[in-house]
Amino acid sequence: MVIMATPRTVLVTGATGYIGGRLVPRLLEAGFRVRCLARDPARLQGRPWLDKIEVVAGDCLRSGTLPAAMKGVEVAFYMVHSMAAGQDFEQRDVLAARNFATAAQAAGVRRIIYLGGLGDSDTALSGHLRSRQETGAVLRESGVPVTEFRAPVIVGSGSLSFEIIRYLTERLPVMICPRWLYTRAQPIAIRNVLDYLVAALDTPESTGRIIEIGGADVLTYGDLLRGYAKARGLKRWLVPVPVLTPRLSSYWVHLVTPVPATIARPLIQGLRNDVVVRDDIALRLFPQIKPLDYATAVRLALTNLETGHVETAWSDAMSSSQGDIAPVVLTTLEGFILERRQRLVHASAASVYQTFVRLGGTTGWLCMDWSWRVRGFLDRMIGGVGLRRGRRDPEDVRVGDVVDFWRVEAVEPGRLLRLRAEMKVPGRAWLEFTAEPMGTGMSRLSQTAFFAPRGLSGLLYWYLLYPIHAVIFSGMARELARRAEARDKVS
Repeated sequence: MVIMATPRTVLVTGATGYIGGRLVPRLLEAGFRVRCLARDPARLQGRPWLDKIEVVAGDCLRSGTLPAAMKGVEVAFYMVHSMAAGQDFEQRDVLAARNFATAAQAAGVRRIIYLGGLGDSDTALSGHLRSRQETGAVLRESGVPVTEFRAPVIVGSGSLSFEIIRYLTERLPVMICPRWLYTRAQPIAIRNVLDYLVAALDTPESTGRIIEIGGADVLTYGDLLRGYAKARGLKRWLVPVPVLTPRLSSYWVHLVTPVPATIARPLIQGLRNDVVVRDDIALRLFPQIKPLDYATAVRLALTNLETGHVETAWSDAMSSSQGDIAPVVLTTLEGFILERRQRLVHASAASVYQTFVRLGGTTGWLCMDWSWRVRGFLDRMIGGVGLRRGRRDPEDVRVGDVVDFWRVEAVEPGRLLRLRAEMKVPGRAWLEFTAEPMGTGMSRLSQTAFFAPRGLSGLLYWYLLYPIHAVIFSGMARELARRAEARDKVS
């Protein structure tokens, strides 16, 4: 009789984020039992691997929520950072890491694997890079052995760095660039990052080590922009200027890309630091991993974007114009203003659902699309997320996905989609769609706008914009019905 060994249990934090969301399925493929720690477990709904893992609600900033997640864990992946939370992200990072490491030590966790940032600690690192390396030091204070990977720019479909490069290069034939144009980096493909993280589990020699990882090429940031342009067949001109502060650069990134200035600024401040591998320990410990060159990494990322195979995106993490807050559960308490529009549709509920679940992104909003673009532009001008974030997949949605300046709050396949507004508004807003069968070949489409105004400014906002909202939402419901009926006829 063959006795199968019990799979080792690993804990993954940050599973709703870009790296963590891609790490989980690879750990499952490698045969590990995976437990995820999430502030809001509902944000993992729709992940194809959700029924194969255990989810525990918890927050690294609240130490009392961590012991349950650590029980029986052999190795814990720490993928938490607070950069999107505001100016105090460094203090929050330290507190979260200390809470996590203390809980891991108390629970007997044998190792922590952490993904930090590459940069020479003997130089004047930016706040962002310094915080990433301080986090590793705090994790080690507990006495739990730590494997700390330090990575540079990560290139992959949906990654924050790649999206900045992509939008700048796609939109600007001529780019005015500051001196960081000549700073060196060693960009690494996302698949190589994941290779290292998974391989570390079965490489005991990596325990207690700081391991610098990077791709096959050392390039300047100007080279990264030119390399993307070459992959896309674009001609782009880069014009360096001696003075362009990180603050001004972040505002420019805010206007041109989907990345808000609050996130762009600490990243841009880090561009003054070379992020190049100085120690080849990664190549010696993991000889089976062959770092990809930048051109190949870009080509793979573009292929995934073109085929719609984007597992995760930087915007999956919980950040919005509303601040670093947990999603609000929609209720029917007094104080909500709502506008509901209903239509009988000569189509199945499935067709109606498949129509409204595709809203946003390249599909648009079906009525006065120009007005949505204007609203997105104005939102960007006042520091909001704007309309450029698009959507992860043109046809599929899951809880936590971004849809332009909305966030998916609830999905019931075949029946319901609820979006929560993340643009700047004086209050809280939702847009909900439902499809209900009404007999043979018929269904009812319900489209409801909910608004919880904040003070007098919220009430004025709602009623001043109501005339144009009425036209837009009426036209949207009408077009949704028409498209659903056309879909039913084709099928």
